[in-house]
Amino acid sequence: MQVIQGIENYPSFSKYSVIAVGNFDGVHLGHQKILQLLVNEAKKHDFIPVVVTFFPHPEIVFGQQIKLIQTLEQRLKDIKKYGVKAVLVIDFNKKFANLSSTDFIEKIVVKSLKGKEIIVGKDFRFGKNRQGDISNLYNLASKFNFGAMVIPQVFKDGMAVNSSLIRELIQKGNIEKANALLGKPYSIEGTIVKGKAMGKQIGFPTANLQTRNHLLVSGVYISTVTISKKDFPSVTNAGNCPTFPQKITQVECHILNYQKNLYGKSLRINFLKKIRDEIKFSTPAELSFQIKKDLEMAKNYFSSKPSIASPERQ
Repeated sequence: MQVIQGIENYPSFSKYSVIAVGNFDGVHLGHQKILQLLVNEAKKHDFIPVVVTFFPHPEIVFGQQIKLIQTLEQRLKDIKKYGVKAVLVIDFNKKFANLSSTDFIEKIVVKSLKGKEIIVGKDFRFGKNRQGDISNLYNLASKFNFGAMVIPQVFKDGMAVNSSLIRELIQKGNIEKANALLGKPYSIEGTIVKGKAMGKQIGFPTANLQTRNHLLVSGVYISTVTISKKDFPSVTNAGNCPTFPQKITQVECHILNYQKNLYGKSLRINFLKKIRDEIKFSTPAELSFQIKKDLEMAKNYFSSKPSIASPERQ
């Protein structure tokens, strides 16, 4: 998959394209439906399947405080899984935001990307002050002779699938519901760095993750850790470690039956189920006793989930 940073760097492809436009934060079930349709439509007409996305997120540019489900790198990796050939990452700034809805379609979709079909979600808005809506899109499609497909709202377990709801669920610790809407486990990525070794001192060494993800869970979770494309059962604590207070959010992961040195390695933590909130214990011994209970719960969880890798000694 080719990633193009900025419309000015978009290459001149010989073929026409089918285009999906959106923020795609989380690449959730609704996004996945759009991407699957995008690739299928492109194959049907022998066009290039192209995703147009934005960075930074438009809401952030306009001063709203939101924490995204994924980093841009995670978003691109997920989009790639669906067979997309090219992703155009548009630098969303005030200048771009002033582009009219007509100019966005004419200059970017039609002329620059040679778009013959555009696929969007039902809440798609575009152009200056979000003036362009679905009705406007259909009118412009007719004017510039391309097709427009609008994907209806996707529902899962009675919930409307959207990034805002998923963010809310993650922040509230409802990770299983969030995962259902994502169609995969919520995950963060980063590099293992040296911590204060408090876990090791009480008998439960942890890998301390330094991550660029901004949306972090709080509490203790059953998780898996992906190392070199292989998953290992684990328990992850995210928060301020009230028994040994920290000034910033810490992400510490204890990998079951794993003894290899991970310092400096990149890994992904996949959150599966919340065990409990963080608790301040009076003594390290009390914390150690609780961790044993957490690990026992995790082992029982994995033993009942044959589809998830069982603990293995490394």
